[in-house]
Amino acid sequence: MGYAHEYATAIMHRGRIPMEPADFVPDWADRPRKAKYYPGAESFPLPDTPYPAHATVTAGCLPDGHPGTAEPFTLPLLSGMLLDSYGLVGRRLGVQANTDLAALPHYPQANWSRGTASGGGLYPVSVYWVSGPSGPLTPGVHYYAPPQHSMQRLLAGDVSGEVRAALGAHGEATDQYLVLGVKYWQNAFKYNSFSFHAVSMDVGALLQTWRIWARARGLRLAPALWFDEARLAGLLGLGADEEGLFAVVPLLWDTPPAASDTPGGGGGAAVRRRDVERSRTVLDFDTLHRIHRATAEHATARPAPGALGTCAPATPAGVAEPVALPPAVFPEVDVRTALRTRRSSFGRFDATVPLTAVQLATALAACAETRLGSDAEPDGTPRQARLYAFVNHVEGVEPGAYAYEPETHTLRLVAPGAPGSFLQQNYFLSNYNLEQTGAVLVPTLRTTAVLDATGDRGYRLVNATVGAIAQTFYTASAALGLGAGVALGFDNISYIEHLGLEDTGEAPLLIMLLGNERPHPADFRSDIA
Repeated sequence: MGYAHEYATAIMHRGRIPMEPADFVPDWADRPRKAKYYPGAESFPLPDTPYPAHATVTAGCLPDGHPGTAEPFTLPLLSGMLLDSYGLVGRRLGVQANTDLAALPHYPQANWSRGTASGGGLYPVSVYWVSGPSGPLTPGVHYYAPPQHSMQRLLAGDVSGEVRAALGAHGEATDQYLVLGVKYWQNAFKYNSFSFHAVSMDVGALLQTWRIWARARGLRLAPALWFDEARLAGLLGLGADEEGLFAVVPLLWDTPPAASDTPGGGGGAAVRRRDVERSRTVLDFDTLHRIHRATAEHATARPAPGALGTCAPATPAGVAEPVALPPAVFPEVDVRTALRTRRSSFGRFDATVPLTAVQLATALAACAETRLGSDAEPDGTPRQARLYAFVNHVEGVEPGAYAYEPETHTLRLVAPGAPGSFLQQNYFLSNYNLEQTGAVLVPTLRTTAVLDATGDRGYRLVNATVGAIAQTFYTASAALGLGAGVALGFDNISYIEHLGLEDTGEAPLLIMLLGNERPHPADFRSDIA
Protein backbone atom coordinates (compact mmCIF):
# COMPACT_ATOMS: atom_id res chain seq x y z
CA MET A 1 0.00 0.00 0.00
CA GLY A 2 1.60 3.25 -1.18
CA TYR A 3 1.66 6.73 0.29
CA ALA A 4 -1.29 7.84 -1.88
CA HIS A 5 -3.60 5.75 0.35
CA GLU A 6 -2.38 7.66 3.39
CA TYR A 7 -2.75 11.01 1.62
CA ALA A 8 -6.27 10.14 0.42
CA THR A 9 -7.28 9.25 3.97
CA ALA A 10 -5.91 12.53 5.30
CA ILE A 11 -7.86 14.44 2.64
CA MET A 12 -11.10 12.67 3.57
CA HIS A 13 -10.66 13.45 7.28
CA ARG A 14 -9.25 16.97 7.08
CA GLY A 15 -12.58 18.45 8.15
CA ARG A 16 -12.09 16.73 11.50
CA ILE A 17 -8.30 16.24 11.69
CA PRO A 18 -6.53 19.26 10.13
CA MET A 19 -3.62 18.52 7.82
CA GLU A 20 -0.23 19.90 8.78
CA PRO A 21 0.77 22.70 8.90
CA ALA A 22 -2.50 23.43 10.72
CA ASP A 23 -1.57 27.01 11.64
CA PHE A 24 -0.39 28.04 8.15
CA VAL A 25 -1.24 31.56 6.96
CA PRO A 26 -0.51 32.57 3.31
CA ASP A 27 1.72 35.57 2.70
CA TRP A 28 -0.44 37.30 0.11
CA ALA A 29 2.00 40.16 -0.37
CA ASP A 30 4.64 37.65 -1.49
CA ARG A 31 2.38 35.47 -3.61
CA PRO A 32 3.72 33.96 -6.86
CA ARG A 33 2.58 34.86 -10.35
CA LYS A 34 -0.32 32.97 -11.92
CA ALA A 35 1.92 31.97 -14.83
CA LYS A 36 5.57 31.18 -15.36
CA TYR A 37 7.85 34.03 -16.44
CA TYR A 38 10.68 33.43 -18.92
CA PRO A 39 12.44 36.77 -19.49
CA GLY A 40 14.10 37.10 -22.86
CA ALA A 41 12.22 34.21 -24.47
CA GLU A 42 11.16 34.87 -28.06
CA SER A 43 7.40 35.22 -28.23
CA PHE A 44 5.02 34.33 -31.07
CA PRO A 45 1.47 35.78 -30.90
CA LEU A 46 -1.22 33.24 -31.68
CA PRO A 47 -3.83 34.00 -34.38
CA ASP A 48 -7.47 34.88 -33.82
CA THR A 49 -9.90 32.04 -34.38
CA PRO A 50 -13.63 32.51 -35.07
CA TYR A 51 -15.83 29.93 -33.33
CA PRO A 52 -18.65 28.40 -35.39
CA ALA A 53 -22.18 28.53 -34.00
CA HIS A 54 -22.77 24.87 -34.83
CA ALA A 55 -20.09 23.77 -32.32
CA THR A 56 -22.60 23.59 -29.49
CA VAL A 57 -22.51 22.57 -25.86
CA THR A 58 -24.81 19.67 -26.77
CA ALA A 59 -22.15 18.29 -29.13
CA GLY A 60 -19.41 18.87 -26.57
CA CYS A 61 -21.12 17.62 -23.40
CA LEU A 62 -23.65 15.04 -24.63
CA PRO A 63 -21.83 12.96 -27.27
CA ASP A 64 -23.95 10.64 -29.36
CA GLY A 65 -21.60 7.70 -28.84
CA HIS A 66 -20.16 7.79 -32.37
CA PRO A 67 -16.55 9.07 -32.35
CA GLY A 68 -16.61 9.88 -36.05
CA THR A 69 -13.51 10.73 -38.02
CA ALA A 70 -10.70 12.54 -36.24
CA GLU A 71 -10.15 15.93 -37.83
CA PRO A 72 -6.60 17.34 -37.66
CA PHE A 73 -5.46 20.35 -35.69
CA THR A 74 -4.15 23.54 -37.27
CA LEU A 75 -2.47 26.53 -35.64
CA PRO A 76 -5.73 28.58 -35.60
CA LEU A 77 -7.55 25.65 -33.96
CA LEU A 78 -4.83 25.21 -31.34
CA SER A 79 -4.89 28.95 -30.69
CA GLY A 80 -8.66 28.97 -30.24
CA MET A 81 -8.62 26.01 -27.88
CA LEU A 82 -5.92 27.56 -25.69
CA LEU A 83 -7.58 30.98 -25.63
CA ASP A 84 -11.03 29.62 -24.76
CA SER A 85 -9.65 27.36 -22.03
CA TYR A 86 -6.73 29.10 -20.27
CA GLY A 87 -6.34 32.48 -21.93
CA LEU A 88 -7.39 35.68 -20.19
CA VAL A 89 -10.64 36.72 -21.87
CA GLY A 90 -12.08 39.41 -19.61
CA ARG A 91 -12.11 41.18 -16.29
CA ARG A 92 -14.84 40.38 -13.78
CA LEU A 93 -15.97 42.33 -10.74
CA GLY A 94 -19.20 41.61 -8.89
CA VAL A 95 -20.68 42.20 -5.47
CA GLN A 96 -20.65 38.70 -4.01
CA ALA A 97 -19.83 36.76 -0.85
CA ASN A 98 -16.28 35.54 -1.49
CA THR A 99 -13.52 36.64 0.85
CA ASP A 100 -11.41 38.29 -1.88
CA LEU A 101 -14.07 40.87 -2.80
CA ALA A 102 -12.34 43.84 -1.14
CA ALA A 103 -9.17 43.34 -3.20
CA LEU A 104 -10.74 42.82 -6.62
CA PRO A 105 -11.28 46.50 -7.56
CA HIS A 106 -7.49 47.07 -7.33
CA TYR A 107 -5.70 46.32 -10.59
CA PRO A 108 -2.88 44.11 -9.15
CA GLN A 109 -5.55 41.79 -7.68
CA ALA A 110 -7.93 41.99 -10.63
CA ASN A 111 -9.96 38.88 -11.43
CA TRP A 112 -9.26 37.91 -15.05
CA SER A 113 -11.77 35.34 -16.24
CA ARG A 114 -10.93 32.17 -18.14
CA GLY A 115 -13.00 29.39 -19.64
CA THR A 116 -11.62 26.76 -17.28
CA ALA A 117 -12.31 26.67 -13.56
CA SER A 118 -9.44 26.50 -11.05
CA GLY A 119 -9.31 25.86 -7.33
CA GLY A 120 -9.03 29.22 -5.58
CA GLY A 121 -8.74 30.93 -8.98
CA LEU A 122 -4.98 30.26 -8.94
CA TYR A 123 -4.48 28.61 -12.38
CA PRO A 124 -1.22 26.72 -11.71
CA VAL A 125 -1.19 24.51 -14.84
CA SER A 126 1.64 25.11 -17.31
CA VAL A 127 1.07 24.18 -20.96
CA TYR A 128 4.11 23.28 -23.08
CA TRP A 129 3.92 22.65 -26.80
CA VAL A 130 6.53 20.25 -28.14
CA SER A 131 6.41 20.72 -31.89
CA GLY A 132 8.14 18.62 -34.54
CA PRO A 133 8.76 19.30 -38.25
CA SER A 134 5.09 18.97 -39.27
CA GLY A 135 4.12 22.03 -37.21
CA PRO A 136 3.78 25.63 -38.37
CA LEU A 137 6.70 26.96 -36.29
CA THR A 138 10.35 26.04 -36.15
CA PRO A 139 10.49 22.73 -34.26
CA GLY A 140 11.11 23.09 -30.56
CA VAL A 141 9.59 23.52 -27.14
CA HIS A 142 7.25 26.42 -26.45
CA TYR A 143 5.49 27.62 -23.31
CA TYR A 144 1.95 28.97 -23.60
CA ALA A 145 1.82 32.41 -21.94
CA PRO A 146 -1.86 33.04 -21.02
CA PRO A 147 -1.58 36.80 -20.31
CA GLN A 148 -0.24 37.48 -23.81
CA HIS A 149 -1.93 34.54 -25.56
CA SER A 150 1.38 33.71 -27.17
CA MET A 151 3.93 30.94 -27.47
CA GLN A 152 7.35 31.55 -25.93
CA ARG A 153 10.19 29.54 -27.40
CA LEU A 154 12.19 27.72 -24.74
CA LEU A 155 14.21 25.46 -27.05
CA ALA A 156 14.82 25.28 -30.80
CA GLY A 157 15.16 21.90 -32.46
CA ASP A 158 13.13 18.75 -32.94
CA VAL A 159 12.80 16.89 -29.64
CA SER A 160 9.41 15.35 -30.40
CA GLY A 161 11.08 11.94 -30.41
CA GLU A 162 11.76 12.37 -26.71
CA VAL A 163 8.04 12.73 -26.06
CA ARG A 164 7.23 9.73 -28.27
CA ALA A 165 9.75 7.65 -26.36
CA ALA A 166 8.40 8.85 -23.02
CA LEU A 167 4.84 7.93 -24.03
CA GLY A 168 5.59 4.45 -25.24
CA ALA A 169 2.70 2.79 -27.07
CA HIS A 170 0.04 5.47 -26.82
CA GLY A 171 -1.46 8.17 -28.95
CA GLU A 172 -1.65 9.31 -32.52
CA ALA A 173 1.17 9.01 -35.05
CA THR A 174 2.24 12.61 -34.63
CA ASP A 175 5.10 14.92 -33.71
CA GLN A 176 2.91 17.52 -31.95
CA TYR A 177 2.28 17.28 -28.20
CA LEU A 178 0.87 19.37 -25.39
CA VAL A 179 2.46 18.64 -22.02
CA LEU A 180 0.68 19.74 -18.85
CA GLY A 181 2.74 20.56 -15.78
CA VAL A 182 2.02 22.11 -12.40
CA LYS A 183 4.49 24.38 -10.66
CA TYR A 184 3.40 23.52 -7.14
CA TRP A 185 4.29 26.81 -5.47
CA GLN A 186 1.71 28.62 -7.61
CA ASN A 187 -0.92 26.80 -5.54
CA ALA A 188 0.93 25.66 -2.41
CA PHE A 189 1.57 29.24 -1.23
CA LYS A 190 -2.13 29.20 -0.29
CA TYR A 191 -3.12 25.55 0.14
CA ASN A 192 0.18 24.02 1.43
CA SER A 193 -0.20 20.22 1.93
CA PHE A 194 -3.69 20.25 0.43
CA SER A 195 -2.22 21.65 -2.77
CA PHE A 196 -1.70 18.37 -4.62
CA HIS A 197 -5.35 17.45 -4.17
CA ALA A 198 -6.42 20.76 -5.69
CA VAL A 199 -3.98 20.97 -8.60
CA SER A 200 -4.64 17.41 -9.79
CA MET A 201 -8.28 18.44 -10.17
CA ASP A 202 -7.19 21.58 -12.04
CA VAL A 203 -5.43 19.38 -14.60
CA GLY A 204 -8.63 17.41 -15.15
CA ALA A 205 -10.66 20.60 -15.52
CA LEU A 206 -8.34 21.89 -18.25
CA LEU A 207 -8.30 18.54 -20.07
CA GLN A 208 -12.09 18.45 -20.03
CA THR A 209 -12.36 21.98 -21.41
CA TRP A 210 -10.17 20.87 -24.28
CA ARG A 211 -12.22 17.71 -24.80
CA ILE A 212 -15.54 19.61 -24.83
CA TRP A 213 -14.10 22.26 -27.16
CA ALA A 214 -12.50 19.71 -29.48
CA ARG A 215 -15.43 17.29 -29.56
CA ALA A 216 -17.79 20.07 -30.61
CA ARG A 217 -15.40 20.83 -33.50
CA GLY A 218 -14.99 17.22 -34.63
CA LEU A 219 -11.54 16.89 -33.08
CA ARG A 220 -10.41 14.07 -30.82
CA LEU A 221 -8.12 14.24 -27.79
CA ALA A 222 -6.79 11.29 -25.79
CA PRO A 223 -4.54 12.38 -22.92
CA ALA A 224 -1.87 10.13 -21.46
CA LEU A 225 -1.39 10.18 -17.68
CA TRP A 226 1.21 7.40 -17.62
CA PHE A 227 4.56 8.23 -19.26
CA ASP A 228 8.23 8.65 -18.39
CA GLU A 229 7.79 11.75 -16.26
CA ALA A 230 11.46 12.00 -15.26
CA ARG A 231 12.54 11.93 -18.91
CA LEU A 232 10.18 14.76 -19.87
CA ALA A 233 11.09 16.76 -16.77
CA GLY A 234 14.71 16.55 -17.87
CA LEU A 235 13.77 17.69 -21.37
CA LEU A 236 11.88 20.70 -19.96
CA GLY A 237 14.64 21.56 -17.48
CA LEU A 238 12.42 21.20 -14.41
CA GLY A 239 13.53 20.75 -10.81
CA ALA A 240 12.82 17.41 -9.18
CA ASP A 241 10.13 18.59 -6.74
CA GLU A 242 9.26 22.04 -8.10
CA GLU A 243 6.93 20.95 -10.88
CA GLY A 244 5.06 17.78 -11.71
CA LEU A 245 4.08 16.68 -15.21
CA PHE A 246 0.54 15.34 -15.17
CA ALA A 247 -0.53 14.71 -18.77
CA VAL A 248 0.66 14.52 -22.37
CA VAL A 249 -1.85 15.17 -25.15
CA PRO A 250 -0.85 14.04 -28.67
CA LEU A 251 -2.28 16.26 -31.41
CA LEU A 252 -3.15 14.89 -34.83
CA TRP A 253 -1.83 17.66 -37.11
CA ASP A 254 -2.95 18.72 -40.57
CA THR A 255 0.49 17.88 -42.00
CA PRO A 256 1.59 14.26 -41.50
CA PRO A 257 4.81 13.93 -39.50
CA ALA A 258 7.96 13.18 -41.38
CA ALA A 259 9.91 10.02 -40.62
CA SER A 260 12.43 10.76 -37.88
CA ASP A 261 16.09 9.79 -38.09
CA THR A 262 16.26 9.96 -34.30
CA PRO A 263 13.25 8.00 -33.06
CA GLY A 264 14.61 7.91 -29.53
CA GLY A 265 14.74 11.66 -29.01
CA GLY A 266 16.77 14.81 -29.33
CA GLY A 267 20.30 13.72 -28.48
CA GLY A 268 20.27 14.95 -24.88
CA ALA A 269 18.86 18.40 -25.68
CA ALA A 270 17.08 20.13 -22.80
CA VAL A 271 15.52 23.50 -22.01
CA ARG A 272 18.06 25.76 -20.33
CA ARG A 273 15.84 28.75 -19.70
CA ARG A 274 14.48 29.04 -16.19
CA ASP A 275 11.39 30.91 -15.13
CA VAL A 276 11.90 33.73 -12.65
CA GLU A 277 9.96 33.38 -9.40
CA ARG A 278 8.25 36.47 -8.03
CA SER A 279 8.05 35.25 -4.42
CA ARG A 280 11.03 36.18 -2.28
CA THR A 281 10.38 33.19 -0.02
CA VAL A 282 9.37 29.77 -1.37
CA LEU A 283 8.34 27.23 1.27
CA ASP A 284 8.62 23.45 1.13
CA PHE A 285 5.87 21.16 2.40
CA ASP A 286 6.91 17.60 3.17
CA THR A 287 3.46 16.13 2.53
CA LEU A 288 3.30 17.77 -0.89
CA HIS A 289 6.74 16.46 -1.85
CA ARG A 290 5.89 12.95 -0.64
CA ILE A 291 2.66 12.67 -2.64
CA HIS A 292 4.37 14.12 -5.72
CA ARG A 293 7.18 11.58 -5.50
CA ALA A 294 4.81 8.71 -4.76
CA THR A 295 2.66 9.43 -7.81
CA ALA A 296 5.71 10.00 -10.05
CA GLU A 297 7.71 6.93 -8.99
CA HIS A 298 6.08 4.35 -11.26
CA ALA A 299 4.94 6.76 -13.94
CA THR A 300 5.64 4.35 -16.81
CA ALA A 301 3.63 1.45 -15.29
CA ARG A 302 0.51 2.09 -17.36
CA PRO A 303 -2.47 0.04 -16.11
CA ALA A 304 -3.37 -2.96 -18.24
CA PRO A 305 -6.63 -2.81 -20.21
CA GLY A 306 -9.47 -3.72 -17.90
CA ALA A 307 -7.61 -2.77 -14.72
CA LEU A 308 -10.34 -0.30 -13.79
CA GLY A 309 -13.14 -2.77 -14.42
CA THR A 310 -13.47 -3.61 -10.73
CA CYS A 311 -13.40 0.03 -9.59
CA ALA A 312 -16.80 1.14 -10.85
CA PRO A 313 -19.38 1.88 -8.14
CA ALA A 314 -22.06 -0.74 -7.56
CA THR A 315 -25.73 0.07 -8.05
CA PRO A 316 -26.94 1.47 -4.72
CA ALA A 317 -29.44 -0.60 -2.80
CA GLY A 318 -32.84 0.93 -2.16
CA VAL A 319 -36.51 0.14 -2.10
CA ALA A 320 -37.79 3.54 -3.18
CA GLU A 321 -39.36 3.79 -6.60
CA PRO A 322 -37.07 5.54 -9.11
CA VAL A 323 -37.98 9.09 -10.05
CA ALA A 324 -38.03 9.46 -13.84
CA LEU A 325 -36.35 12.55 -15.23
CA PRO A 326 -37.24 14.35 -18.45
CA PRO A 327 -34.80 14.13 -21.38
CA ALA A 328 -31.65 16.24 -21.19
CA VAL A 329 -31.93 19.32 -23.40
CA PHE A 330 -29.44 22.15 -23.81
CA PRO A 331 -30.31 25.47 -25.44
CA GLU A 332 -28.52 26.13 -28.73
CA VAL A 333 -25.43 27.69 -27.16
CA ASP A 334 -21.98 27.35 -28.67
CA VAL A 335 -19.10 26.17 -26.49
CA ARG A 336 -17.14 29.43 -26.65
CA THR A 337 -20.12 31.43 -25.38
CA ALA A 338 -20.71 28.97 -22.54
CA LEU A 339 -17.05 29.00 -21.49
CA ARG A 340 -16.91 32.79 -21.47
CA THR A 341 -20.15 33.02 -19.50
CA ARG A 342 -18.92 30.57 -16.85
CA ARG A 343 -18.39 31.97 -13.36
CA SER A 344 -18.91 31.07 -9.70
CA SER A 345 -22.03 32.38 -7.98
CA PHE A 346 -20.54 33.02 -4.50
CA GLY A 347 -23.58 33.60 -2.32
CA ARG A 348 -25.92 34.86 -5.04
CA PHE A 349 -28.24 31.84 -5.12
CA ASP A 350 -31.94 32.53 -4.68
CA ALA A 351 -34.54 29.80 -4.19
CA THR A 352 -37.44 32.09 -5.15
CA VAL A 353 -37.34 30.53 -8.62
CA PRO A 354 -36.76 26.76 -8.35
CA LEU A 355 -34.84 24.67 -10.85
CA THR A 356 -36.88 22.88 -13.46
CA ALA A 357 -36.63 19.11 -13.69
CA VAL A 358 -35.21 19.51 -17.21
CA GLN A 359 -32.39 21.71 -15.95
CA LEU A 360 -31.44 19.24 -13.24
CA ALA A 361 -31.71 16.31 -15.66
CA THR A 362 -29.48 18.03 -18.22
CA ALA A 363 -26.77 18.90 -15.71
CA LEU A 364 -26.77 15.34 -14.34
CA ALA A 365 -26.67 13.72 -17.78
CA ALA A 366 -23.79 15.93 -18.94
CA CYS A 367 -21.73 15.27 -15.81
CA ALA A 368 -22.40 11.52 -16.02
CA GLU A 369 -21.10 11.47 -19.61
CA THR A 370 -17.78 12.96 -18.56
CA ARG A 371 -14.76 10.77 -19.34
CA LEU A 372 -11.12 11.76 -19.53
CA GLY A 373 -10.51 9.23 -22.30
CA SER A 374 -7.04 8.66 -20.89
CA ASP A 375 -4.56 5.88 -21.59
CA ALA A 376 -5.92 4.00 -18.54
CA GLU A 377 -9.47 4.02 -19.92
CA PRO A 378 -9.71 2.11 -23.21
CA ASP A 379 -13.06 1.63 -24.86
CA GLY A 380 -15.34 -0.46 -22.69
CA THR A 381 -14.04 0.88 -19.37
CA PRO A 382 -17.04 1.38 -17.06
CA ARG A 383 -17.87 4.74 -15.49
CA GLN A 384 -15.69 5.39 -12.48
CA ALA A 385 -17.83 8.13 -10.95
CA ARG A 386 -21.29 8.14 -9.42
CA LEU A 387 -23.40 11.25 -8.97
CA TYR A 388 -25.62 12.09 -6.03
CA ALA A 389 -28.08 14.98 -5.97
CA PHE A 390 -29.17 16.81 -2.84
CA VAL A 391 -32.44 18.33 -4.02
CA ASN A 392 -33.53 21.55 -2.30
CA HIS A 393 -35.84 23.32 -4.74
CA VAL A 394 -36.62 21.47 -7.99
CA GLU A 395 -40.03 21.46 -9.65
CA GLY A 396 -41.64 18.03 -9.47
CA VAL A 397 -38.91 16.43 -7.31
CA GLU A 398 -39.35 16.07 -3.55
CA PRO A 399 -36.50 17.39 -1.37
CA GLY A 400 -34.00 14.72 -0.39
CA ALA A 401 -30.70 13.08 -1.29
CA TYR A 402 -30.80 10.92 -4.44
CA ALA A 403 -28.46 8.67 -6.39
CA TYR A 404 -28.49 9.34 -10.15
CA GLU A 405 -28.75 6.30 -12.43
CA PRO A 406 -27.43 7.35 -15.87
CA GLU A 407 -28.45 4.11 -17.62
CA THR A 408 -32.13 4.71 -16.85
CA HIS A 409 -31.86 8.51 -16.40
CA THR A 410 -33.63 8.29 -13.04
CA LEU A 411 -33.12 9.34 -9.45
CA ARG A 412 -33.30 6.88 -6.57
CA LEU A 413 -34.01 8.27 -3.10
CA VAL A 414 -31.21 7.65 -0.58
CA ALA A 415 -32.11 9.99 2.30
CA PRO A 416 -35.53 11.71 2.49
CA GLY A 417 -36.14 15.20 3.81
CA ALA A 418 -34.99 18.73 3.01
CA PRO A 419 -31.16 18.69 3.00
CA GLY A 420 -30.53 22.43 3.42
CA SER A 421 -29.52 22.34 7.08
CA PHE A 422 -27.19 19.38 6.54
CA LEU A 423 -25.52 21.06 3.57
CA GLN A 424 -24.88 24.36 5.36
CA GLN A 425 -23.74 22.80 8.64
CA ASN A 426 -21.13 20.69 6.86
CA TYR A 427 -19.70 23.53 4.75
CA PHE A 428 -16.63 25.23 6.20
CA LEU A 429 -16.80 28.65 4.52
CA SER A 430 -19.29 31.51 4.40
CA ASN A 431 -19.20 32.30 0.68
CA TYR A 432 -22.14 30.09 -0.38
CA ASN A 433 -25.74 29.85 0.83
CA LEU A 434 -26.30 26.16 0.12
CA GLU A 435 -29.94 26.01 1.23
CA GLN A 436 -30.83 28.54 -1.47
CA THR A 437 -29.50 26.33 -4.26
CA GLY A 438 -31.87 24.29 -6.37
CA ALA A 439 -29.66 21.23 -5.95
CA VAL A 440 -26.16 20.23 -4.87
CA LEU A 441 -24.51 17.51 -6.99
CA VAL A 442 -21.81 15.32 -5.46
CA PRO A 443 -19.50 13.12 -7.57
CA THR A 444 -17.94 10.12 -5.84
CA LEU A 445 -15.21 7.72 -6.88
CA ARG A 446 -13.85 4.59 -5.22
CA THR A 447 -10.43 6.12 -4.63
CA THR A 448 -8.98 3.20 -2.69
CA ALA A 449 -10.09 0.70 -5.33
CA VAL A 450 -8.47 2.77 -8.10
CA LEU A 451 -5.22 3.01 -6.13
CA ASP A 452 -5.24 -0.75 -5.52
CA ALA A 453 -5.75 -1.35 -9.25
CA THR A 454 -3.34 1.22 -10.69
CA GLY A 455 -0.84 2.15 -7.97
CA ASP A 456 -0.19 5.55 -6.45
CA ARG A 457 -0.32 7.36 -9.79
CA GLY A 458 -3.98 6.47 -9.92
CA TYR A 459 -4.57 9.31 -7.46
CA ARG A 460 -3.95 11.69 -10.35
CA LEU A 461 -6.53 9.83 -12.45
CA VAL A 462 -9.15 9.98 -9.68
CA ASN A 463 -8.75 13.71 -9.13
CA ALA A 464 -8.45 14.55 -12.82
CA THR A 465 -11.74 12.72 -13.38
CA VAL A 466 -13.44 14.73 -10.64
CA GLY A 467 -11.95 17.97 -12.00
CA ALA A 468 -13.27 17.06 -15.44
CA ILE A 469 -16.76 16.53 -14.00
CA ALA A 470 -16.57 19.92 -12.30
CA GLN A 471 -15.65 21.62 -15.58
CA THR A 472 -18.52 19.89 -17.39
CA PHE A 473 -20.83 21.07 -14.60
CA TYR A 474 -19.70 24.69 -14.97
CA THR A 475 -20.01 24.60 -18.75
CA ALA A 476 -23.45 22.98 -18.64
CA SER A 477 -24.67 25.45 -16.00
CA ALA A 478 -23.54 28.41 -18.09
CA ALA A 479 -25.28 27.01 -21.16
CA LEU A 480 -28.46 26.56 -19.11
CA GLY A 481 -28.29 30.14 -17.81
CA LEU A 482 -27.95 28.98 -14.21
CA GLY A 483 -25.76 29.97 -11.31
CA ALA A 484 -23.07 27.49 -10.30
CA GLY A 485 -20.30 26.92 -7.81
CA VAL A 486 -17.88 24.14 -6.94
CA ALA A 487 -16.35 23.76 -3.49
CA LEU A 488 -13.90 21.50 -1.66
CA GLY A 489 -14.41 22.92 1.84
CA PHE A 490 -16.87 20.43 3.31
CA ASP A 491 -16.88 17.53 5.78
CA ASN A 492 -16.36 14.52 3.49
CA ILE A 493 -17.03 12.03 6.29
CA SER A 494 -20.43 13.54 7.07
CA TYR A 495 -21.41 13.08 3.43
CA ILE A 496 -20.27 9.45 3.51
CA GLU A 497 -22.42 8.86 6.60
CA HIS A 498 -25.45 10.74 5.26
CA LEU A 499 -25.40 8.88 1.93
CA GLY A 500 -24.65 5.51 3.53
CA LEU A 501 -21.36 4.99 1.67
CA GLU A 502 -19.37 3.43 4.52
CA ASP A 503 -19.30 0.00 2.86
CA THR A 504 -19.12 1.04 -0.81
CA GLY A 505 -15.68 2.69 -0.77
CA GLU A 506 -17.09 5.76 -2.57
CA ALA A 507 -15.39 9.02 -1.65
CA PRO A 508 -17.23 12.35 -2.11
CA LEU A 509 -14.50 14.66 -3.42
CA LEU A 510 -16.30 17.94 -4.10
CA ILE A 511 -19.74 19.53 -4.08
CA MET A 512 -21.31 21.28 -7.08
CA LEU A 513 -23.98 23.91 -6.41
CA LEU A 514 -26.68 24.63 -8.98
CA GLY A 515 -29.55 27.08 -8.96
CA ASN A 516 -30.99 30.41 -10.00
CA GLU A 517 -29.43 33.66 -8.82
CA ARG A 518 -30.91 36.85 -7.45
CA PRO A 519 -32.06 39.13 -10.28
CA HIS A 520 -30.27 42.34 -11.26
CA PRO A 521 -26.79 41.60 -9.82
CA ALA A 522 -24.21 44.33 -9.37
CA ASP A 523 -21.65 43.07 -11.88
CA PHE A 524 -18.90 44.57 -14.01
CA ARG A 525 -17.62 42.66 -17.03
CA SER A 526 -15.08 43.82 -19.60
CA ASP A 527 -14.20 41.43 -22.41
CA ILE A 528 -10.65 41.66 -23.73
CA ALA A 529 -10.62 38.74 -26.16
